[in-house]
Amino acid sequence: MLRQGKALTIVFIVLISITLAFTGGVIYLLQKEKLRAVELENSLKDLTKKQAFTEEELSKSRKLITDLQLRLDESKSEIKLLTADLELQKKDSQQAQSRMEQLNIDLAEQQQLRQDLEKKFNLAEEDLRNAMSKIKELDSEKETLEAKVKELEAKTQEVELGKIVVSPDVDISGSKHYEIPEVSVMPGRVSQMLGVQGKVLVVNKEYNFVVINVGAKDGVDVGDEFSVFDNNSLIGDIKVEKVHDSMAAAGFLTADMKNKISEGDKVVQKVR
Repeated sequence: MLRQGKALTIVFIVLISITLAFTGGVIYLLQKEKLRAVELENSLKDLTKKQAFTEEELSKSRKLITDLQLRLDESKSEIKLLTADLELQKKDSQQAQSRMEQLNIDLAEQQQLRQDLEKKFNLAEEDLRNAMSKIKELDSEKETLEAKVKELEAKTQEVELGKIVVSPDVDISGSKHYEIPEVSVMPGRVSQMLGVQGKVLVVNKEYNFVVINVGAKDGVDVGDEFSVFDNNSLIGDIKVEKVHDSMAAAGFLTADMKNKISEGDKVVQKVR
């Protein structure tokens, strides 16, 4: 009986040890699970915080993406506008370049035209100098002829006076014959009423003017108008623009005058 009691005691002790070991293991496991649960809960809280932070960052990123998309759209619109402006500026630049080239061409033409006009002007000046030289010669010839005419008139008067003195019979008919000089003066008075008469010396069709053989000493002044005749047929009118002593330069009052007027045509001053 004693041995059985000892055996039972040993068994009981073993069972108690096993039970305590199992209980300790269970308690350890429970504590471990609690710790794990706490860790999991903390991890869950961290994950929840991280998720909230991530969602917030994601929301910010989405908003930023939206803003960037708006900016991108605005940039695209600005790029389109800038491209259109650039194309317009290119077009304007091309037009300006074409305009500048055309202006250069026009400038070259104007320079060439100026050179041509200068040549024509120099030729006209040379023609005018030649005309003035010719006019001086004509004036000299005119003065010589006037002197000869006066001399002939004086001789004629002397001859007529000689005839009148020698003639023994001086009757009324003779007196009438003696009054002939007064009759011969009348055409001069009529021409004086009509104005100064002369002729065309030089015609310059390029610059639309003529030179006539009457000037300041004949009473001609700037602005005077002359009628031009070809064989007593009226061609048109001219207007004095420049006056010298014995000649004057006059411009055409009508455009077709330069095709009608010629050297030697008669000019008659219009009486104002």
